[in-house]
Amino acid sequence: MASNEPNVSSPRQGAPGFIHDWSAERRVFNVPWGKAMMWLFILSDVFIFACFLVGYMVLRMSTVEPWPDASEVFALTIAGQSIPLLLIAIMTFILISSSGTMALAVKYGYANDRRKTAVLLLITALLGASFVGMQAFEWAILIGEGVRPWENPWGAAQFGAVFFLITGFHGTHVTIGVIFIVIMAVKVMRGSLDGQRPGFLTGRKGNYGMVESLGLYWHFVDLVWVFIFAFFYLW
Repeated sequence: MASNEPNVSSPRQGAPGFIHDWSAERRVFNVPWGKAMMWLFILSDVFIFACFLVGYMVLRMSTVEPWPDASEVFALTIAGQSIPLLLIAIMTFILISSSGTMALAVKYGYANDRRKTAVLLLITALLGASFVGMQAFEWAILIGEGVRPWENPWGAAQFGAVFFLITGFHGTHVTIGVIFIVIMAVKVMRGSLDGQRPGFLTGRKGNYGMVESLGLYWHFVDLVWVFIFAFFYLW
């Protein structure tokens, strides 16, 4: 008598089964391998930025010297008028806007619209580069006014150390993101993702899912800046 049970192959056991499950079609829990690894990287980076911000809060609350007023330190003078946090507000607007263009790039990528995807990636990279340029300008102003990692002219000496550490670490993330976005835009324009050609950033079989993974990184960098803006500049 024939059995009505479906013919399901028995799962592999031990180390061979583990290797097979994690390498089969390079997908884990129905999630592309590259996307899963990006989430793990983001999780590890969350811990690093969280440690920096918590350390900053503990340092600020424990110091006995007055902490510099961010609205005065980061004010921008235009036509003789000092406008608090103007440059920081512009930087924040630019970076948040880049999240929108990145999201659209992912959308048009999955729609296989190569031209719009490439253009939106380049716009995102341009916005990111503008942010880094403004951050360099901000650093130049503060260094010119005497801020160092070991001292500053407005109070607590620790201010310079945490400022350069936190903003510098974040700025490095943005710079790396801009470089990778430009590389991805070039690959999109060449049709490497349409042809699923292997290469740098695209692995053995490139597809538009790579754009989404890069977008996850960029959205994370933007979100971290929101916390830095709230804790460092508004507090």
